[in-house]
Amino acid sequence: MTTTLRADAARNRERVLTTARAVVAEGDLSLPLNEIARRAAVGVGTVYRHFPTRRALLEALAADAFAALLDQARAATREDDPWVGVELLLRAFLRSQLDDPALAEVLATPAEQDATTQTTAGRAELGDLAATVLEQATRAGRLRPGLTLDDLQHLVCGTAFAARIAGTPRHRDELYLTVLLAGVRAPDPGEGSRQAD
Repeated sequence: MTTTLRADAARNRERVLTTARAVVAEGDLSLPLNEIARRAAVGVGTVYRHFPTRRALLEALAADAFAALLDQARAATREDDPWVGVELLLRAFLRSQLDDPALAEVLATPAEQDATTQTTAGRAELGDLAATVLEQATRAGRLRPGLTLDDLQHLVCGTAFAARIAGTPRHRDELYLTVLLAGVRAPDPGEGSRQAD
């Protein structure tokens, strides 16, 4: 009997998540729990048992994309060429924000709003991984001097915002990323003298 209840609970949780994903895909990130319960054909109490707050539901929706982003950030730290690490990291940040609105919102809000310790721990690890990538690139002279992790996060968020409001196809997103990467890359040593000529 207990096993049946656990299976039922798992099915109900997945039904809520599936419905919430559909709501987000329609462009509604407000995640009204009562409306999601109605659309998922489960009781409101069922939704609140699994996701006591809208934020808890948002983080659950973003969990898989967040795990994938962490994997990509880990891979970026292991690159032999520090600049390739920067490219991988910024591409992963940009793609994750464009592909998953739930993750974009989680990353755009402060840790104080996190509903779970798992999200907070993931956020801290992501920050550490990104800092490692940038430190490696800075030591190698591949990153424009003076750029901080906060600067790069703002630039990626701005690029994602520009791509979203323009409704650009994916190849245009790549163009935006190319421009961003060109801007954060350290100038070639001879570039200043060539410009002076």
